Amino acid sequence: MAPDTAMHVAIPAIVAPEAFARRDAAAPIARIGGDTMGTSWSALVVAPPPGLETALWQAIDSVIMSMSQWRPDSALSRFNRSPIGEWHDLPADLAKVLAAALAVSSTSDGAFDPACGALADLWGFGPPGARGDLPRLREVAGALARSGAHQLELFGHRARRHAGVTLDLSGIAKGYAVDRLAATCRAAGVHDFLVEIGGEFVGAGIRPDGEPWWVEVEAPPGLPASLRIALHDLAVATSGDYRRFIARNGRRLGHSIDPRTGWPIENGIVSATVIAADCMTADAWATALTVLGPDAAMAAAQRHTLAAQLRAGDGREWITPALAAMLA
Repeated sequence: MAPDTAMHVAIPAIVAPEAFARRDAAAPIARIGGDTMGTSWSALVVAPPPGLETALWQAIDSVIMSMSQWRPDSALSRFNRSPIGEWHDLPADLAKVLAAALAVSSTSDGAFDPACGALADLWGFGPPGARGDLPRLREVAGALARSGAHQLELFGHRARRHAGVTLDLSGIAKGYAVDRLAATCRAAGVHDFLVEIGGEFVGAGIRPDGEPWWVEVEAPPGLPASLRIALHDLAVATSGDYRRFIARNGRRLGHSIDPRTGWPIENGIVSATVIAADCMTADAWATALTVLGPDAAMAAAQRHTLAAQLRAGDGREWITPALAAMLA
């Protein structure tokens, strides 16, 4: 923990020599992007081949059609309407993300849970939209009874739900979508790029000038920027409890709901940033660490060797040993 926050610069331990061997100082960088998933996406791509922009849009659209709870025709929405107790076939990508989500749920002591759609809806953060008052205790108890990864079964590409549980993959699907953008670039023969959706990034290779893809992590309101990362074959995601919130009766409650209690967190953490090999993992763990709070989050991050930064609204900061090892 540090009482005063300085700018930290994180550098990967290994920089691939082939990135410099293939570097063309005159190569152009294309800028591509648009709006998606309630936010925006962008790609900086060195010497992109024809058709890459179309392929990137297709990658995003495929994730939406598989995992969006806002689209009634998505595979996730169809699963949420499937008969309780019956096995349901899932697309391969949805099954992959659900398996990863269940793994993080288990190893985070339930701080991350993909089966809490009822709670997100109850608090006004799901497809039904905002509500004008705070839920009553009995409503929270009812939503909790219809939530929880323990009420899901996944076997290969088949899943079934119990007690009306509904999936909400908003804490991991965006990260997976960024990974899909990166995979699309690589499949097109592109080795040097920076792709992001809503401030979650994957960077690969280097820029034509030999610099890495520098990313400055967004700071919570009222706090200074404190982390700059050289994204070279790395991903980063930040869970910020300041982006979406409700204010009722003098209380400000963020969108990060503790799936173990059913209530929005009030542990002082306003953002958690995780650097990982893939954005899906970074996204899910950033959410989990935000919910866990500083002490439990630091313990979990050290158990799983996560490079992470936590920030509190009062300016306190926590940095894990794995991230400290990356700091220049």
